[in-house]
Amino acid sequence: MDLASCNTNQIPMARIEKVLATFVKLAVVEDKVETREYAVSGLQNLAFEKKNRIQLVSYGSGVVIEALKKTTSSDSNDKTRRRSAGALTNLACDGTAEKMGNHDGLLTTLAEVSVNDTNREVQQRAALALTKLANSVTVKMKCWGTLLDALIKASQCKYADGIVSAMFRVKTRVEENRTSMAKHPMLLTTLAQMCLQSEDSEPSSADHKDGENATKAIAHLANDPLNHKLICNEHILAALVHGASLGGQEALVTRDAAILAMERMAMEHSNRPMMARYPGMLVTIAKATEREMHEELNGNPVSSATGQPRLAKPLLMSLLVAM
Repeated sequence: MDLASCNTNQIPMARIEKVLATFVKLAVVEDKVETREYAVSGLQNLAFEKKNRIQLVSYGSGVVIEALKKTTSSDSNDKTRRRSAGALTNLACDGTAEKMGNHDGLLTTLAEVSVNDTNREVQQRAALALTKLANSVTVKMKCWGTLLDALIKASQCKYADGIVSAMFRVKTRVEENRTSMAKHPMLLTTLAQMCLQSEDSEPSSADHKDGENATKAIAHLANDPLNHKLICNEHILAALVHGASLGGQEALVTRDAAILAMERMAMEHSNRPMMARYPGMLVTIAKATEREMHEELNGNPVSSATGQPRLAKPLLMSLLVAM
């Protein structure tokens, strides 16, 4: 471990297969807790060097990844599990994402550890490893669906501090991702749940971050006309009504994103009757219209502080006509 912590040693050590084999063996089969921890720490140190990452992921058809997956999920020592998740975080990059994402059970294991591990720091590290890996996984990769399942599971992590919901927001920004994400089982329900759990949360809290990120993600999905009918369901409508009705300046981004999503969904004429009749929808949009009118009367710019045009009034009129 000490040798691997030295920057000048990391590249030469990673090129020696016997060194990697020794680290892997000690990490997995050694009985002594300290030795397993030192072996995993050695791998974590080697993975810190960017030039080593493809070598480590490719070595022995993925035995390093398999060893780290096993120690992250099942080692009895908290420090070993934490360092193992840290090693996987170090390894995750654009050059390794596809191999790691396709490695059997890795994404699922990270998601499960982020939710079920008994140690808070291990949960956080596992969530970080998953989201860093997710950042480089694309819709064209075979592991895309598995990644979405893993993120849905990891959304239940109580200590993720908004990074999982932020990844949903990032992924929905990409136009080619939107259709598959909207169709993916439980993804829309998960986003809606994250929106609804933000009620009465502090502006700095993780629930507030999750609510804002999830509402923005829904708005990004609604930018694709192919999704308009698909996302018009009771879960999403509940989330948007909730988001649009939040008070306070700190909820401005969420409110605007909710109104934007509603306006996009209402472009599909067949959605309008359901939206107009959804409990609280018209009242919430009417209040948003009133806020926008006050802004205009006070001489505020045409667009809101988020740069979004005032959409509530035309949205309200389109829904009233549909009743």
